[in-house]
Amino acid sequence: MTIPTKASAVIIGGGIAGCSVAYHLAKLGWTDVVLLERKQLTSGTTWHAAGLIAQLRATKNMTRLSKYSQELYGELEAETGVATGFRRNGSITMALTEERREEIFRQASMARAFGVEVDQLSEADLKALYPHLNTTGFAGAVHVPKDGQGDPGNIALALAKGARMRGAHTLEHMLVTQVHETTRNGQRAVSGVSWQKDGTQETGFIATDFVVNCAGMWAAELGRKNAVNVPLQACEHFYIVTETIPGLTQLPTLRVPDECAYYKEDAGKILLGAFEPVSKPWGMHGIPKDFCFDQLPEDFDHFEPILEKAITRVPLLESAGIHTFFNGPESFTPDDAYHLGEVPEVRGYYVAAGFNSVGIQSSGGAGMALAHWMEHGQPPFDLSDVDIRRMQPFMGNRTYLVERAKETLGLLYADHFPYRQKATARGLRRAPFHDLLAARGAVFGETAGWERANWFAAPGQTPAYEYSWKRQNWFDNSATEHRAIRENVGLYDMTSFGKILVDGRDAETFLNHICGAEMAVPTGKIVYTQFLNPLGGIEADVTVTRLSETRYMVVTPAATTVRDLSWMTRHRGDFAVSLFDATASEAVLCVMGPNARALLQAAAPWHDWSTEAHPFGTMQQIEIGLGLARAHRVSYVGELGWELYISTDQATHVLEHLLQVGGAFGLTLCGLHAMDSCRIEKGFRHFGHDITQEDHVLEAGLGFAVKTAKPSFIGRDAVLRKKDSGLSSRMLQFRLSDPAPLLYHAEPILRDGAVVGYLTSGAYGHTLGGAVGLGYVPCAGEAVADLLASSYQIEIAGVRHAAEASLKPLYDPTSARTKV
Repeated sequence: MTIPTKASAVIIGGGIAGCSVAYHLAKLGWTDVVLLERKQLTSGTTWHAAGLIAQLRATKNMTRLSKYSQELYGELEAETGVATGFRRNGSITMALTEERREEIFRQASMARAFGVEVDQLSEADLKALYPHLNTTGFAGAVHVPKDGQGDPGNIALALAKGARMRGAHTLEHMLVTQVHETTRNGQRAVSGVSWQKDGTQETGFIATDFVVNCAGMWAAELGRKNAVNVPLQACEHFYIVTETIPGLTQLPTLRVPDECAYYKEDAGKILLGAFEPVSKPWGMHGIPKDFCFDQLPEDFDHFEPILEKAITRVPLLESAGIHTFFNGPESFTPDDAYHLGEVPEVRGYYVAAGFNSVGIQSSGGAGMALAHWMEHGQPPFDLSDVDIRRMQPFMGNRTYLVERAKETLGLLYADHFPYRQKATARGLRRAPFHDLLAARGAVFGETAGWERANWFAAPGQTPAYEYSWKRQNWFDNSATEHRAIRENVGLYDMTSFGKILVDGRDAETFLNHICGAEMAVPTGKIVYTQFLNPLGGIEADVTVTRLSETRYMVVTPAATTVRDLSWMTRHRGDFAVSLFDATASEAVLCVMGPNARALLQAAAPWHDWSTEAHPFGTMQQIEIGLGLARAHRVSYVGELGWELYISTDQATHVLEHLLQVGGAFGLTLCGLHAMDSCRIEKGFRHFGHDITQEDHVLEAGLGFAVKTAKPSFIGRDAVLRKKDSGLSSRMLQFRLSDPAPLLYHAEPILRDGAVVGYLTSGAYGHTLGGAVGLGYVPCAGEAVADLLASSYQIEIAGVRHAAEASLKPLYDPTSARTKV
């Protein structure tokens, strides 16, 4: 056939992800889509995938994508005539410890909130469903009856055929040698791709405004050619397939994560696969040029510990012959979530890659979501879990990727404890006072590469996490820190939060365009606001401080700095402004609590800390110790306090000075766990959990931060429409009546006995005396009084607990404490 010279989109890679993107774009009417595959469709990883198709994922929207995949695969065979081998045989997860039982029962509760059918199993129930199983050590099990499995290669080929049926081109043996760029509206943008036909000198160019990098384990290398960051690393993945076992009938997929194993029955054989705790990265120095339907060398010693336990767990394996010992590469990302969406570096450059061994169950939904994103300029719903913009630039470092990949494969079957921290590739980003805090017992977590003090160990206590679904070893430590903030004065490090400088003649006008609040404020004023999308959803939750007539500082969570800077860059247009990530230039110490003013007056006596001289919501320059700082009077914990922004070269001195002066005031060093428990008592929202791009700003209870009197800003029309039509849901705060249980997130909310939603975040409220959560409850056409008059419960691991519900914060509802 004639190779096109122009296309609406070029997809690079013919695995299941690339085929799904082509299928869904074609379904939307993009008839001149071109998919280029360097070798043959399904080569690389798709052809050897296990083909497990589960529905339940860690969040609502990831579950939506997996459920979509399953429904799509169930229809593909009839649509295309390609046999997909898809069947709903169900899945079982068996727990061997009480901690794992708690985890899977919590997941079962979450599944019900997400609309996934799930059953808790007794040991007898489990034996009836899987009679070949040795249930020794049984602690609990759950069954998802509508989970499925299929033939990965044929599912991909069916998607490719479906794309061609709608006009798309799928071209094999076509190596993309370069993605080309141009400049469009002052930004880098895709202009086309160069290709070379495999095994020949034939080359060509296809002009396009959209490129989708679906290159699997080659995606990172391809991205580097355009300085595009696609952090992923190939790892060896092992499984064995037995000889045919006489009399073996259809079985559910079985997972025994405490033994790192999964079992799939297929055509009378058993496939035994493993997610071992320490994996083997592969291809660190590049993937061989001709790698296609290839296997990696066997490593029986690496797999043997899994097999030994499996023979005991499923005894029929002992007498079954091994037909295949397979070792093949799969791609893993630094956080075990795949990459989707438009990259921040180049307009029109999209990614769908790094599927962490869940590519078959994810790719149908991922292709649908990405096609929608390309068609409409935004995803169909919140995809921040997998949005490529969550990745930090340093995460493309190859040494970092190799070290982190040793851990991430095994984390798929590890205990998913709350607050669990990654153990590998740590220590890269540190605040100037890291060592000083560590010497005082700080126990660090990691976010976006930043080492952050989460809690402080007491003298003689081991400064390390001991994970559990119950109260962990730091619970009392954090309670002490929480009470210090509430009752006296606490200090914590917030250096990791992103700081984006907006500088230039049009800074005020630009920020008024992208922010919901009014930016025409005096120098020194701090404004709490959101970036909204055209639907009124929340793209960012920030504070903006006016530093001068032409300069503002936007402060945002550490994990969203890249995303927010990208959003600002995309909407800069013709505004005369520059944008600069200044995060590393300043350290931030927060001094919070009823005695914060007294301590700071002693530490910085040249400044007047009174409300009259330094009111809430303002910033002023101060002298402190021998140095200088900016004191921002804001609070994320609901108490009197200031955030001190200090040049990194002076930061350690200022902390030493505060600790010296603070001794007389009983100053307590606090971690970010205490900050989180304080903020949830106050009902403050957390971006990425409580508020996302699909949550309307009014339904999130943040209408006070939006000024529709402004003539024009992104999302203004959607806010006005919602005001006219009324709210369809409201965010409520819940406190459990029983002080013992713990809340984390995704626990179902029951109103008058029926599941109506789930908690978006949860933590223990040490002042309120019980676990506290936030979550949305449908309320279309209802008065607030009716909403609050209902009876509420929260379900935890299958058990329902009575809860008090409130629209206003249960702690200091009038915010009097922050403004004294």
